Amino acid sequence: MRSFSAAFTAGIHTALLTHLTRDDGDEDLTFVVWKPSVGAGRETAILTDLVLPLSGDRQVHGNVSFQSQYFLRACNVAADIGGGIALIHSHPGARSWPKLSSDDFNAEAGHAAQALALTGHPLVGLTLAGGSKEYSARIWRRAEERRWEPQWADKVRVIGDRLEVSMPKGPERYSQRYQRRTIDSWGTGVQQTIGSLRVGVVGAGSVGSQIVEALARTGFGDLVILDYDSVENHNLDRILNATVEHANGAAPKAEVAAAAAKMHATHPNFNAAWSEASAIEARGIELLKDCDLIFSCVDRPAGRAALNALAYAHLIPVIDGGVLVSPGRNMMRGAEWRAHVAAPGRRCLECLGQFDPGLVQADRDGLLADPSYIDQLPDDSPLKRNENVFAFSAAVSAQQVLAALRMIVAPAGVGDIGAQTFHFASGTVDLDTRGCEPGCLYQGMTAAADGGGRPTVHRHVSAELSRAER
Repeated sequence: MRSFSAAFTAGIHTALLTHLTRDDGDEDLTFVVWKPSVGAGRETAILTDLVLPLSGDRQVHGNVSFQSQYFLRACNVAADIGGGIALIHSHPGARSWPKLSSDDFNAEAGHAAQALALTGHPLVGLTLAGGSKEYSARIWRRAEERRWEPQWADKVRVIGDRLEVSMPKGPERYSQRYQRRTIDSWGTGVQQTIGSLRVGVVGAGSVGSQIVEALARTGFGDLVILDYDSVENHNLDRILNATVEHANGAAPKAEVAAAAAKMHATHPNFNAAWSEASAIEARGIELLKDCDLIFSCVDRPAGRAALNALAYAHLIPVIDGGVLVSPGRNMMRGAEWRAHVAAPGRRCLECLGQFDPGLVQADRDGLLADPSYIDQLPDDSPLKRNENVFAFSAAVSAQQVLAALRMIVAPAGVGDIGAQTFHFASGTVDLDTRGCEPGCLYQGMTAAADGGGRPTVHRHVSAELSRAER
């Protein structure tokens, strides 16, 4: 059975708090539509639309209960847009991960069969802890005839300027022995969150290899690394932990990064899985939908387009970056590197100019690995540029990791400062705090999940050829 989680935007979170937090201190409830995001090993309920109660739909009497017409109306709304229903209620004085009372259990279990029949999706239940503004969540599964049991979520994510995570109390996901200085910086609560996240790293080359190392040493506990390429001799001046032996044996970049991370990790139960799948292939997309956070270390448009879709449709923030060097004829003119987060409410990778949508299909077809095709591109095309050095990769990888940590730690309450561009020659930094362009496709697919059909699965010719050569 897949694990289960729930996720929603900061806008949904604010709307829930507004409705469920009452001045009289009583409990309250509402139904919410959810859509499924199904990965390789996890199903996530993406909450999309509140179906707020009308007059007479529920009774508030210290505790709260709902009427049958409200339940049926919520099911009809959900079915009309291809979603399921989630029932969320508040425990005003609770803190941390709230449990179910017997009345709560009976109310949710008693409607699980009907919710599935009316919407085609299982009933999801959530509880808001009014004291800490955290959530618990569960999805109801049929255990046997006429008996339903909750499968509890491993976490609930709220995605906005910050990445806020609620999770049940469990074993420590950090090591006081190996992470003392790190924990002293932001406390055990933040470190517990860091240690619980599943993080995808797409691309294990010059930038990705350093990001993997930084994540392992910072205390992230669960990584999945995707790269379909092999270590080659010309990579050895930039890929961390790659050796001549790796190049001679055409070792998969993802495998090299995962092995090094396991040697250097500080998390007490560290895991680093790796795959040769591309981010546009079915296996790669499934693995990435299991993640809570993704680092984009790719330089081709098809991969970036797929990751952009995951950021919005599946509410998985994507931390992207890149390096552009201007060598000049007799003297280096400069270099720039960028770091930014693609997530609902932030400027997406296409609107930032990080990929050309007109070249996405050419990349899928393998044309961007064809020198004759590249020769036809304009002289100023970024696809003709491949200059880089280890220090520039180190700079952009550090900025990407810092962007992720800013979302989690929110130093001084700040989780988002916009996209950053660093200029090597002048030592200056530009910030881009704009939103997406009007009519942006990706903002429009926010929380669409699997029903939105993005990202779409494609054949990736370059990936197939690289794996075949190995």
